Amino acid sequence: MPVRQRRNPGSQTALRLSNQQRILSNLVSSGPTTQADIARNTGLSAATVSNIVKVLVDRSLVSTSPTTSSGRRAQLVSLSSTNGAVSVGIDFGRRHVRIIVATLDYRVIAEKEIEIPLGYTAAEALDIAANLLTSTLSHAGVQHSAVLGVGVGVPGPIDRRTSTVVKGAILPEWVGVTVGMMEESFQVPVHLENDANLGVLAEATWGPHAGTPTVVFVKVGTGIGAGLILNGTPYSGNIGLTGEIGHTPIYEHGLLCRCGNRGCLETVASTTIMIELLSRTRARPVRTRDIVRLVLEGDERAIRVVEEAGFAVGRSIAAIANLVNPHTIIIGGPLTDLGEMLLRPIRSGFARYAVPMIVETTQLVMSSLGERAEALGGASLVLQESGIHPTVG
Repeated sequence: MPVRQRRNPGSQTALRLSNQQRILSNLVSSGPTTQADIARNTGLSAATVSNIVKVLVDRSLVSTSPTTSSGRRAQLVSLSSTNGAVSVGIDFGRRHVRIIVATLDYRVIAEKEIEIPLGYTAAEALDIAANLLTSTLSHAGVQHSAVLGVGVGVPGPIDRRTSTVVKGAILPEWVGVTVGMMEESFQVPVHLENDANLGVLAEATWGPHAGTPTVVFVKVGTGIGAGLILNGTPYSGNIGLTGEIGHTPIYEHGLLCRCGNRGCLETVASTTIMIELLSRTRARPVRTRDIVRLVLEGDERAIRVVEEAGFAVGRSIAAIANLVNPHTIIIGGPLTDLGEMLLRPIRSGFARYAVPMIVETTQLVMSSLGERAEALGGASLVLQESGIHPTVG
């Protein structure tokens, strides 16, 4: 399930990391290969390949041995060990950074989440994440040099032409941040993606619906976005701006949305609006985890808020289903612990606005990955960009 990301090198560091990724990906897909063949396969010069191979040998990611090719002496390059290299997924949220470290055979060997203050700058978040990466790798006994790359998820649209966070992000501090800036912080190749797109990739890789050809993943959180897999391939649209269903108007005279329109889905169904509504009659502000707690405790106001939000989400999902006719629709985000309490009103809205035959033949389920989905998707993205695909779901 390839996910292609156009990269804008931007700096010598980014270019060097990109070239290292190309060589590692070639070794993953082709097996032990001579340096001359690597140069032909990647389009890099022989001198560039030779220099990068030396770096990778120093990082213990590859090993070299003498061989012959067409009757001439050559250097055979091999991956040192499939157990040594790892991929990393990092998910940035409004209040958190979550990191997952996975091996090349898709085993999670380390996972950590920390809370960060509201209103953080992108530079602060990258520093926090870089330190978290270092400490997590150290705790897992993995050297930084063994990291193939980092898949980063942010809650906002990514312009794939430049790999840049663009206007419309839930966290405006991220607008203008590029892959190159992240690679300077992490010192490894970075693959930047919208969080919902990583969510659907995680579901197709790690979840019980792996292998399902047409899937829609809808993340209901501070913002609301959708990730799509169509005919077994992640779909990102013309320039990468797919799944922005949170900015689909559903009430013509509704509240003004941050995107400039009125009555968008986010103004009636995001956790932001739920928190605002539930905080009005309480001594202290409600947080997302409080929404879950209050609903499970039977709080009537919280249940009403979630039911109305769920029905609106179901209405928007119906529009997607009527267009692409998916096999499975998966609901993710921080409210997944609500289970049927959230799914029931979503199903109701879906059934009200979708074509009856589509309602009858579409699975609508809650994510089993919970809030881990986006970080898992980031780790998957690195592996699949390197040509390493799971053998089982």
